[in-house]
Amino acid sequence: MADILEDKVAIVTGAGRGVGRGVAMLMASEGAKVVVVDPGVNVDGTGLDTSLADQVVKEITDAGGAAVPCYESVVTMEGGENIVKTAVDSFGKLDIVVTCAGILRDRMIFNMTEQEWDDVIAVHLKGTFTVVKHACILFRQQRSGRVITFTSQSGLYGNSGQANYGAAKSGIAGLTKVVARDMGRYGVTANAIAPRANTRMIANIPDSASEIRARGGVATLSGEVERDSWDPDAIAPFVAFLASDYADNVNGQTFEVYSGNVSLVSQPRPQRSIFNPEGQWPVDKLALQAREFLTNGIHNPAPAQPPR
Repeated sequence: MADILEDKVAIVTGAGRGVGRGVAMLMASEGAKVVVVDPGVNVDGTGLDTSLADQVVKEITDAGGAAVPCYESVVTMEGGENIVKTAVDSFGKLDIVVTCAGILRDRMIFNMTEQEWDDVIAVHLKGTFTVVKHACILFRQQRSGRVITFTSQSGLYGNSGQANYGAAKSGIAGLTKVVARDMGRYGVTANAIAPRANTRMIANIPDSASEIRARGGVATLSGEVERDSWDPDAIAPFVAFLASDYADNVNGQTFEVYSGNVSLVSQPRPQRSIFNPEGQWPVDKLALQAREFLTNGIHNPAPAQPPR
């Protein structure tokens, strides 16, 4: 399966570091021409450092691959359009979009500010839309393309202190399923990955997400103690698979990926039901049936604690 992306053109957002960098490097090694998108912001979305994208491009080209940098922000429609335009102007076409760009502004829901909410939603959810929307205009015309988005465990299952991030990532999972239905008829696939990776988003280094969480009094992420084994580069091989012709019928799915593990996540579906043959439930009767059958024994992820 060497060079499974030969002659493909890929956009990878957030490609200056972490998971995105690993994806860009591997795709280039598999024959793809890559647009390395990263304005070089800090983990909280502040700052600017274009050298990050430049360095990844240099590593790819030094290894004999083809890549160009792009410093556009994904948070505006103009930025998303310019990212797609960079691919077409540089390489003549576009085949693959991978949306890794993200920031964190973690805080408990009762302390979260409107700005913290808006900034995270803008980068993750809107930032996925701005690039995917403009890519899909091309994909529809050429009747081919691959969309690979990034959701998370926080969006699928919930993590304390991440209302903004979890909402954005859950939205990305839903968006991806809709894109799969909108674009499948045109030969385009859209799938989401929920990664576990030891990146600056959770690593215990200055200005990392862990430090930001600690300053805000937010609990440790679920499973964070295992993060040393979560190599960011381990996500890239499955991304390359989804981007390749080997995955031409994989559409609308979500996968958890970390280390050597890849899991297909089940689609939401009814688990148990109660039914009133007479129509709408009276509240008193519904309360008894729901308590005894519908909600009996279900797991409470955060049971009440005694006051401290």
